[in-house]
Amino acid sequence: MDLRLKRILIIAPAWVGDAIMAQPMYARLKQRYPQAQIDVLAPAWTRPLHARMAEINEAIDAPFGHGELKLRERWKLARQLKARGYDQVIVLPNSVKSALVPLLAGIATRTGWVGEMRYGLLNDVRMLDPIKLPQMVQRFYALADEKDAPRTQQVPHPVLTINPADRTAALQKLGLSTDQPIIAICPGAEYGPAKRWPARHAAELAQQLQQDGAQVWLFGSGKDTEICAEIAALAPQVINLAGKTSLAEAIDLLSLAKVAVCNDSGLMHVVAALQRPLVAVFGSSSPTFTPPLTLKAKVVTLDLECSPCFERVCPLGHMDCLNKLTPDRVLKALKEISASCNE
Repeated sequence: MDLRLKRILIIAPAWVGDAIMAQPMYARLKQRYPQAQIDVLAPAWTRPLHARMAEINEAIDAPFGHGELKLRERWKLARQLKARGYDQVIVLPNSVKSALVPLLAGIATRTGWVGEMRYGLLNDVRMLDPIKLPQMVQRFYALADEKDAPRTQQVPHPVLTINPADRTAALQKLGLSTDQPIIAICPGAEYGPAKRWPARHAAELAQQLQQDGAQVWLFGSGKDTEICAEIAALAPQVINLAGKTSLAEAIDLLSLAKVAVCNDSGLMHVVAALQRPLVAVFGSSSPTFTPPLTLKAKVVTLDLECSPCFERVCPLGHMDCLNKLTPDRVLKALKEISASCNE
């Protein structure tokens, strides 16, 4: 084991789910370099995620949005990073732009997958074998080891830590009670409608859960207010939190759920990393590539001939993969995972 002090910078993903799937890699780096200082460069809105990862020393805000080149800002940031004296940078996104700042900062070891033909930008460049590493979490994790290291270690599941005081503050701020069992429904999926279980199905499920004595909380960002409002209109007793919480508050409140129902989305990965039981609903995407990384999950999918298509909008116009996935199937899975976790 290498015990040398090491300063490591991670160019982190901008998506919630991807950012969470990087956490096992941070744990592996800490295992290899116990005294290491690990910083992440990521969009400011991901700070609540990294603040709940015990391995991260500091989150540095990336001053550019998705797809923006902003060469002047990248050069300025590179000068600031150069002064920090990083020994290594690991670049998780596959774009050319994500590898520019590490090069300009003169970081000695620049690690990452080939991606968009990044020879020269990276000098510890890896060639991906998608058969050996089918899951994104595996691909991130492999970058924590040497290039030719054997892939014998099982990738641990992501873990987010919660501060109970922050969670209590979120409950008080929103006037929420924990007197009844809490079941979370996360009906959004930023990628597109082909990953969103229909609102009418979610509402029918919510009504059944309420009849069984649970309270149902809807979670989502401001982008999910429309689908959550549609669910709330059909099931008026739900507590609609979409757009009313920060990401930090949503994470803390989700840790209170007895069980959650999620699409393949960032919040699905949040729930899994909080070690809460969950039912994951898959439509256009594949649980083989981005599954919920926990033993406390059941995946519900119809495995139709046309799926997974990985499209944002159903190319056939019917979205049978989710429209035909009825609430009774999800309720059955929910009861099964709840029972198994209570054994």
